[in-house]
Amino acid sequence: MITRSVASVDSLTWQEQLAGSIRDPKELLHLLELDSFKAGTFESGALLKESLLDQALAANQDFPLRVPMAYLQRIKKGDINDPLLLQILPLKEELSGAPGYTADPLSEQTANPIPGLIHKYHGRVLLIVSPNCAINCRYCFRRHFPYQDNKPGRNEWLQALDYIAGDDSITEVIYSGGDPLAASDKQLLWLTEEIVQIKHVKRLRVHTRLPIVIPDRITDHCLHWLTSTDLLTSLVIHSNHPNELDSHVGSALKKLANAGVTLLNQTVLLSGINDSVETLQALSEKLFQMGVLPYYIHQLDKVKGAAHFEVTDQRAKQLITKLTAQLPGYLVPKLVREMPDHPNKVPLL
Repeated sequence: MITRSVASVDSLTWQEQLAGSIRDPKELLHLLELDSFKAGTFESGALLKESLLDQALAANQDFPLRVPMAYLQRIKKGDINDPLLLQILPLKEELSGAPGYTADPLSEQTANPIPGLIHKYHGRVLLIVSPNCAINCRYCFRRHFPYQDNKPGRNEWLQALDYIAGDDSITEVIYSGGDPLAASDKQLLWLTEEIVQIKHVKRLRVHTRLPIVIPDRITDHCLHWLTSTDLLTSLVIHSNHPNELDSHVGSALKKLANAGVTLLNQTVLLSGINDSVETLQALSEKLFQMGVLPYYIHQLDKVKGAAHFEVTDQRAKQLITKLTAQLPGYLVPKLVREMPDHPNKVPLL
């Protein structure tokens, strides 16, 4: 029986909010007053021939639904075209194959020499700090990643640290996942203090969506490990739409900025969600108001199950050209695509 409601989460810790995430498509649709939605057309043009619940249950088998209540509160009830809902709602299109879309679009499994470590680019290495996310974005390029093989214990983390220590070309460590902030602050403090001992590592970068989906994650303990070392620390949030940036998110980002953490944002360009100049402009301006610089706008990684989100390169370039005419240069994210076996992200404009 469904008993929850879209209510305040102010009394809950971030861990409680994470544990209480919505995972049942039926509950999601009930909470958003979409239980009776049977057929129709999305603004993106996709025609629903089956009920939302039937679709969600089918797609949920391949990639499970997961969304925290703090994020759900920002979704408009009864609106099938809500841009936040479309990022997290399982749909049947995910089960249709598309040419060029694969389970490992960036060939990361060939750059995974040690559990928990990916080394693709010169000078930096990525650590899969947590296999878990607070939210399962339907376009996630790691939705098929073998996390079961990348859950290091303490001894395996020591192997990864030895790998970094043995390559003095590595000057930056990137925390990723899943979402690295899904790990405990105790674990993150230990790992960060170990990295500090490696003298050639100068920078720490954290890629996370948790300050967006559960802003209460930014605690004093979190700020401590982020700022208590000599590493130059940056935090890259992942926000795709201005509606994600409410006052609670703004407060969390202000805490980070006031603590001296450099804040950047990455956006994925998504059909029917943010592929308009108006939306991208509002996103850049709102990010800057909250102390965050727009960094990259990514063309979709061609992961199996996400083809319905694709925006053509021609359309993407048109959007950025128009955005450049509307905003100062520092508010215009760089349009890029990540490609397997490439030494860097590829600028498209």
